Amino acid sequence: MTMPSSKAGTKGVPRAIRERQVLAAATEEFGRRGYEATTVAAVATRVGVTKPLLHHYFGSKQDLYLACLNPVGDRLLRAIRTAMTEPAPAAQPTALRVLHALFTALDGQREAWFVLYDATLPPDSDAARRAAYYRRAIDDLAATGTADLLRTTGSGDPLDADALAYAWRGLCTALVRWWVSHPGQSPEAMTQRCARLFAAGRTILATGDEIA
Repeated sequence: MTMPSSKAGTKGVPRAIRERQVLAAATEEFGRRGYEATTVAAVATRVGVTKPLLHHYFGSKQDLYLACLNPVGDRLLRAIRTAMTEPAPAAQPTALRVLHALFTALDGQREAWFVLYDATLPPDSDAARRAAYYRRAIDDLAATGTADLLRTTGSGDPLDADALAYAWRGLCTALVRWWVSHPGQSPEAMTQRCARLFAAGRTILATGDEIA
């Protein structure tokens, strides 16, 4: 029996293109529904391929998840590290550079953030361990950035830094969640919006005004 070429796809679509289609659909499914609720069959149906073919290309559901997670995690880490180390544009603080880098890295695949921060991953699985690796790396960068920020205010309390890093992670997740529901907002528009929100927050704290 003649075996199909490793470059062969389905319905005339080259395999490399079909794999990219599968990964795009799977990333959206995992991001929106979570690992537990996502099925290989649903991803296959979205792309228009059979479930056996998808297994042939990517293996198990966990293998498919990892194929989605790894490029997302690598892309986010690279973007955040670059934003924290490159010289800052005039008057643009590190926090805004990091947010702009995050939005840019996720643009076109916004649900990917929730692939990384998925609470339904099976405990003690390769998927959970790999996601934890990326989360720790991002948390370490956040810890460095928040500690540096607090030092500029004269605070060296490690618990202050830990609390701020925790709050920062929640803020990023909340902003991405809002962004997903507002698809017309570009990374640049989101960064400008964050700058306005930060400025408003500083004004409120400086004047002691309360939000009604």
